[in-house]
Amino acid sequence: MSVEVERKFLCSEDTLKILQKIGDCLGQRQFHDQYFDSPGFELTLRDFWLRKRKGCWELKCPVSTVNRTGELKEEQSLAAKLCTHYKEITNLPEIQQRVKEVIEGPCGDPDTETTPSQEDELWLSKLNLVCFAEFTTVRRSFTLEEGVQIDLDQADFGYHVGEIEVLIPEGGDVHSAQEKIRDAAQKLGELKACKWTLTAVICDMMFSKLVTFFFFFFAGLSGDERVEGKMNVYLKRYHPEHYAKLLSAHVL
Repeated sequence: MSVEVERKFLCSEDTLKILQKIGDCLGQRQFHDQYFDSPGFELTLRDFWLRKRKGCWELKCPVSTVNRTGELKEEQSLAAKLCTHYKEITNLPEIQQRVKEVIEGPCGDPDTETTPSQEDELWLSKLNLVCFAEFTTVRRSFTLEEGVQIDLDQADFGYHVGEIEVLIPEGGDVHSAQEKIRDAAQKLGELKACKWTLTAVICDMMFSKLVTFFFFFFAGLSGDERVEGKMNVYLKRYHPEHYAKLLSAHVL
């Protein structure tokens, strides 16, 4: 089982052009996501994300990134803040069992025992799970050196976002993955800043510096601000009450 370490950033046509030059294109695909939770949000308030994508079930589970001493160096702490860390379960019986434990506790209720079934409605209804988010994404993927993958996503509700991702085995070196992501972000950021500076310097040297600074900040490729993912933006727009509860619980 693998752990996904990701960092999000805002992307543009310039990002695509740069990746076409420095990365290996894996192609483009489209997928439809449905996310499920109980009416009381027992899963998402604990940072568990149950979704169905292209007919397959996935459960993203939170992963602790604190080391054995409980302390992180300043640069490690910043890298952890900018990244998300999730273990992804794709085996349906294991998903059902894990979801049941989160909602009902380790003991659970024997009357709600779930078994693998192709009928989604059966196990969903037993655990009182309903769809709270649904959208389609067009994704272009690229790989860089050191096993780094970059995805450029365009959601059907008008949000564009990029993801820099490194997969590691469960129990693997999270900090090493964060360093790879940071290096990839810096490389992208430097190339984008260079392009914008060369374009703007013809007009005004001072203006070029402002353009570079603001583009860096909003792109999420440098600095210490985390860029919102698709789900954050979707909930903020269409389910503000759910979004507010997740903010209060420090999930988002």
